[in-house]
Amino acid sequence: MTRTRTAVRAALLAAAACAAMLTGCATDGTTAATATPSTAVSAAPAVSIRDPWVKTADTGMSAAFGTLVNTGKTDVTVVSATSTASPRMELHEIATVDGAMVMRPKTGGFVIPAGGTHELAPGGDHLMMMEVTTAVKAGDAVTVTLTLADGGTVEFTAVGKAFAGGNESYAPMTMG
Repeated sequence: MTRTRTAVRAALLAAAACAAMLTGCATDGTTAATATPSTAVSAAPAVSIRDPWVKTADTGMSAAFGTLVNTGKTDVTVVSATSTASPRMELHEIATVDGAMVMRPKTGGFVIPAGGTHELAPGGDHLMMMEVTTAVKAGDAVTVTLTLADGGTVEFTAVGKAFAGGNESYAPMTMG
């Protein structure tokens, strides 16, 4: 009798499994909904950075550079940044004002186009470290976290690099 009950249960379970599979294969144009557990692994972030580096500095100001990459299908805007070397950072651009090149905060942030890049380079857009409190030496690793307009974040490690090009002076100044 126990064998018969076990066989009946097995047959019912197999029938239920077949019915579930056939429902998923329906040809009426509908698709079966799939539950996604809250612990599911999210897709890889659409934003990354290539060749990130930070200009060496003992104290004061410095900047982080690299190429922001957006592999997504929509534009992404970087609105702020933080780092382990400086408690205060700003997004900066170099602009011509009254015939002079000036460094100033970038209104609206850095837009990385869908499927494109945004260059952070000396003499151009950059992540300005306003108060370097932890010296950055050549070869040091600095963790930088970007905050995106949608509230997401992207963290990367930039390498300290001695750089004298661009004749950049990161002394405090009035920003245009």
